[in-house]
Amino acid sequence: MSARIDLDKVASYAQSVQKEYERTLKEFVDIPSVSMEPERKGDIEAAAEYGMNLLKNAGASARVVKTKGYPVVIGEFHHSAAAPTVTIYNHLDVQPADPSEWIKPPFNMQIENGVYSGRGTTDDKGPALSVFYAAKFAHANSIPLNIKFIWELEEEIGSPSFEQFLKDNKKDLATDSVVISDTIWVSRERPAIPYGLRGLQCCLLKLKTGVKDVHSGTTGGLARNPIGELTKLISQCYDATTGEVKFPGFYDDVNPVDEDELDNFVKSGFSVANFKKAHELGSTRTEDAKEGAARIWARPTFEVHGITGGYSGPGVKTIVPHQAEAKISMRLVPSQDPEKITAALKAFVKEHAPDVEVVREGALKPFLGHFRGPFAEAAKGAMTAAFNAEPAFTREGGSIGAVVSMQEQLDVPIVFLGLSLPEHGYHAINENFDWQQASGGIRMFVEYFERISKIKK
Repeated sequence: MSARIDLDKVASYAQSVQKEYERTLKEFVDIPSVSMEPERKGDIEAAAEYGMNLLKNAGASARVVKTKGYPVVIGEFHHSAAAPTVTIYNHLDVQPADPSEWIKPPFNMQIENGVYSGRGTTDDKGPALSVFYAAKFAHANSIPLNIKFIWELEEEIGSPSFEQFLKDNKKDLATDSVVISDTIWVSRERPAIPYGLRGLQCCLLKLKTGVKDVHSGTTGGLARNPIGELTKLISQCYDATTGEVKFPGFYDDVNPVDEDELDNFVKSGFSVANFKKAHELGSTRTEDAKEGAARIWARPTFEVHGITGGYSGPGVKTIVPHQAEAKISMRLVPSQDPEKITAALKAFVKEHAPDVEVVREGALKPFLGHFRGPFAEAAKGAMTAAFNAEPAFTREGGSIGAVVSMQEQLDVPIVFLGLSLPEHGYHAINENFDWQQASGGIRMFVEYFERISKIKK
């Protein structure tokens, strides 16, 4: 039977399960599984229970595995001991959402003309269900492949318990490859298969110069201002106009990206104009496509996320604050080590602002995979067949801590077959997903499963 006939059959299947997919997605999204908020622990556990039951009701084996943090759902559609095994990774936890900022309620999914609005629709419950329905079809139609599931519930907080989970369950998680549907295309017209992720190091810069806020008329000129001193320190760390990081050692392990790779980034369809439109940006640091793609995919960054301290109410309250805190992060590229970067930052701060305390927060290592070989070719062929457009091999600027852990602990090829689009609003207000991408994803993953079932162990 030809791949084209198979895809027609899968397309009919996808259409037949649309209502079921939408009902399941709504039930999933309506569970506010926000891992960043401790008071949501019960919702996290409810999402895990829901995921386990979803797999069991489809005929898969499944269980919830406890960790030191939040649980992990694992499951399997088993074909035979002789068949190769693929593991599907997705996460079921989501970012926080303030309902007052959303047009529609974030945890009461709305459906309008095939568009699904709600927190977690695109990151990552919608794509997770596309792979699930594809796996269900593949198993029912006897594609010779064992399909395992890992559904994590700590990804949005850096996967602190995930590596230990992998170590503790290594035998049950043995596999020949991993596929992940938690990445973003360049545009709806041009699919993308990322093969690299930036790492992440977060830090707090803290400075305390007194016991309480004091009157600027009485003390101003003599009292130190911690907000002012932190902003000075930050300007010494990096150039806010160009983005260039200035403290020694930051770029030591950065490998240059060759021109062919940069050309491929542009050939993917990336443009600064489309990027600004998708992310609602008024301006960017460059208008050049090659430079822009390199900045978001292949170069490290230093970002300031917020500064707290002093008075932030209406009008001006003339005080000198007694303490301040800056929240920063650095996105890291392959070969950069979070611990080494933190040490370099601490040394710089100690020299230039010795009273400032550097508190290391979450860290994620960067990842670099392969865009050649049998699994990459299977991914490319499956995506082309399902979406009638050849994908571009790109990198991504974001971080997925679980990927590095799986690379180190499972030691198998890892492939990214994401379905999200820039306009879907990853981590943003009014997050959404759509049936066009979901149904295309079902077709793509069935095709991918069939192709990798023929790759010899």
